[in-house]
Amino acid sequence: MDSQLDIPYSPFQDPLRSFDLFIPTPPSDSDLLPPLICFLHGGAWRSEDKSDHHVLARKLATFTRFPVAVPNYRLSLPALNEHQIRHPTHAEDILQFLNFLVSWKKPGAQHPSYDPHRIFLMGHSCSAHMLCSVFLNSSPTTPTLVPPPETLRAVKGIVMSEGIYNIDLLLARFPPYRQWFIEPAFGEKASFAPFSVTSYQTWNHDIHWLIVHSTGDTLVDVAQSLVIQDHLHKQYGNRDQYRIACNIDQLDQEHDEILKTDRFVFIVGDFIHKILKEDNRYAVDGNTSDKTI
Repeated sequence: MDSQLDIPYSPFQDPLRSFDLFIPTPPSDSDLLPPLICFLHGGAWRSEDKSDHHVLARKLATFTRFPVAVPNYRLSLPALNEHQIRHPTHAEDILQFLNFLVSWKKPGAQHPSYDPHRIFLMGHSCSAHMLCSVFLNSSPTTPTLVPPPETLRAVKGIVMSEGIYNIDLLLARFPPYRQWFIEPAFGEKASFAPFSVTSYQTWNHDIHWLIVHSTGDTLVDVAQSLVIQDHLHKQYGNRDQYRIACNIDQLDQEHDEILKTDRFVFIVGDFIHKILKEDNRYAVDGNTSDKTI
C-alpha cells in the first residue's frame, strides 16, 4: 500500500486543509485509471482528524483496489468565540478539496493515480450533511456551496452513514445536542430549518446514493436516514429504484464502531462495484462476495 500524507488542497499551508491518499498495490486489473474513493470523517463538525481513519482507508483500498483519499477540514471550536468556524466553512473546505481532486495534475499533465471523472464519496455523520449541502441545491441558503459542473459530473456515487440531515428533528430527539455541537457549528438560532438538507432540490439525477444506518446507533436515530431516503425518492421519482439504496438493517454496531467492521467495507465496496459494472467504460468483477479485506 502506497500512502501519500498531508497533501495540501488549499494554497494555505494548513494541516486542516490537507488530505491523505492511499493507493493499493497491485492496482486494479483495468487498463484505465481507477476511480477514486473519498472518505469524509464525522465528529459533530468539531472533532476528529483524517489520521483517525487510516485503517478504514486501507481496508477500502484493499477491498476495492481503488485509491482512497481522506481529507481534513476546519472544525468548530467547542466554545463560541469571535473567530468561530461555522457552517458553511466546513462544507466549503470539502468542496475545495473535491475541486482540487478533479483538476489536480502532476508533472507530465497526468492525474496522479485515479480517474478524476469517476469519484465516489463517503460522508459519515455530520459529513453526510456537508455532502448533501453541496450535491443538493443549498444555494438559496449557502450560495458558496454550488459545485462547478465538472465536479458535479465527476461524482458518480455518494455513501452516507449515520448521517444528520434534519437538524430540528435531531434536536427534538436529542435536545442537549443544541449547546454541545449544533450552536457552535451553526450559531444560535430558534430554528435550523434553512439548513435541513431535506428541503434542498437535486442538481441532477445522475448520482447514485447509498444511505447506511446501524440498528445499534444511539447517537443519531434512524429517523434521520428515513427522512433523507424519503426526500431523495421524491426528488428522483421513477429513477429512484436505480439511483437510491438504503441499508438500515445489516449493521448493529454503535455510531462510529461501524467504521471498524469488515461488513461496512463490504457494503460500500459492493455499492461501488455495482455502479461500475453498469458502466461500459470500466469493467469490474461484479462478484464481491469472495473478496477479502
